[in-house]
Amino acid sequence: MPELPEVEALAGYLRERAVGHRVERLEISAISALKTYDPAPSTASGRAVVDARRHGKFLDVVLDGELHLVVHLARAGWLHYRESFPSATPLKPGKGPIAVRVRLDDGSGFDLTEAGTQKKLAAYLVMDPGQVPGVAKLGPDALAADLETFAARLRSRRGQVKGVLTDQQVLAGVGNAYSDEILHAARLSPFAITDRLTEAQLAALHEATRAVLGDAVARSVGQRAAELKGEKRSGLRVHARTGLPCPVCGDTVREVSFADSSLQYCPTCQTGGKPLADRRLSRLVR
Repeated sequence: MPELPEVEALAGYLRERAVGHRVERLEISAISALKTYDPAPSTASGRAVVDARRHGKFLDVVLDGELHLVVHLARAGWLHYRESFPSATPLKPGKGPIAVRVRLDDGSGFDLTEAGTQKKLAAYLVMDPGQVPGVAKLGPDALAADLETFAARLRSRRGQVKGVLTDQQVLAGVGNAYSDEILHAARLSPFAITDRLTEAQLAALHEATRAVLGDAVARSVGQRAAELKGEKRSGLRVHARTGLPCPVCGDTVREVSFADSSLQYCPTCQTGGKPLADRRLSRLVR
């Protein structure tokens, strides 16, 4: 799933490439992806792209007249920028990977695509990003929150720190991959309980959040959209590295699997050397 660094990089790429161009046509191929009906997609035609922003993991393409195309890429969504399109014929509704196409006045534009069968990519055409339910509920931005705000938000929700850190109403922008990386950098168990964290642990977690996300943004911004996934993978230390050695201590990276996701961690760095076989063992390292 694209998280804060990738969405920030996509916004930066659109600011560089699309700002100043006018929308020739906004085409909707996956009808279920468009969550709004007023304004209509035709409202975007003729309007200039004036900015691209990020709200947590939401991408906001701003058109003149304060019209916003706000997109959540979900788990399998992505943005593909095209210097040209093979055909000027409008997309037809269908079951292919393209959900939304934005054609610009210079012949370029971008597709919003989604792989797989679980279609959860969501696009909203609104006059105010706050009209998007997910944006309206976002907590403070994870990269911008100071220590006091960060600690207060984490303590506002009792639970396992991995789940609280990825709750977008608590802090916006962190998902499954970067939460693994942040907790590894902070040397915290993913199952540590938030209201039991010490001041020192909260400070370490805040510092790790800023360092991991800041480094990922620095590596990602300036990359072409097609290069971002590879750049993300190259910077990961534990996430998606089950069975490989931890680059810090050399221990084997372990995994805990859930119904529709998994997490990775280093026992030596994070859980006092105790492997976590599943959620039932989480009490061992709380």
